[in-house]
Amino acid sequence: MRPANPTSGSAGSPAAGGRPTRVAPPSRPGQSHPGSAPHRRSSRSTDLAREVAGAVPDPEIPVLTIEDLGILRDVEVSPDGHVHVTITPTYSGCPAMDAIRADVVEALGREGYAEVTVALVLSPAWTTDWMSEAGKQKLVEYGIAPPAARDPEGPVALTLSLRCPQCGSPDTRELSRFGSTACKSLWVCNSCREPFDHFKTI
Repeated sequence: MRPANPTSGSAGSPAAGGRPTRVAPPSRPGQSHPGSAPHRRSSRSTDLAREVAGAVPDPEIPVLTIEDLGILRDVEVSPDGHVHVTITPTYSGCPAMDAIRADVVEALGREGYAEVTVALVLSPAWTTDWMSEAGKQKLVEYGIAPPAARDPEGPVALTLSLRCPQCGSPDTRELSRFGSTACKSLWVCNSCREPFDHFKTI
């Protein structure tokens, strides 16, 4: 009695007609295989890449991510898995940008993105309006007075007083136009006597 012909086979074994069954290897981020949906895979990969890049902390104010700060402009993933990240400095010549670029490449590399390009774009110039509300609240909790809202059509208003992030008193004064970094100024509270940084409105 002859055995019945098989109708299916396991991975790599002959199936009906003697042709082997092929199983595609698992995909890495941004990689697709014939028969897959490249645009869907690319979309998911881009979302992941942006999430990973956006979570990189600012080296000068580590309580903020570059997404909070608003300097992450764009993240694109090409069909071959190459990631292109665009960032904008808070001001021209910001020394933290080299560290941020390296941290973004490293973070994406840990997620399997082997080819990463980080480009610096200066126009349009960054403004504190790009900072998220969540980021401003993190500054207060960290002891830094956040930037105030500004009129995009008018000049930046002169700041005469700030609310102390330590005790909440508005009785404060500026000690120096420049604080621990160029984007911050140094203030002191006349009520609790504590000094604090203010993230300048730009």
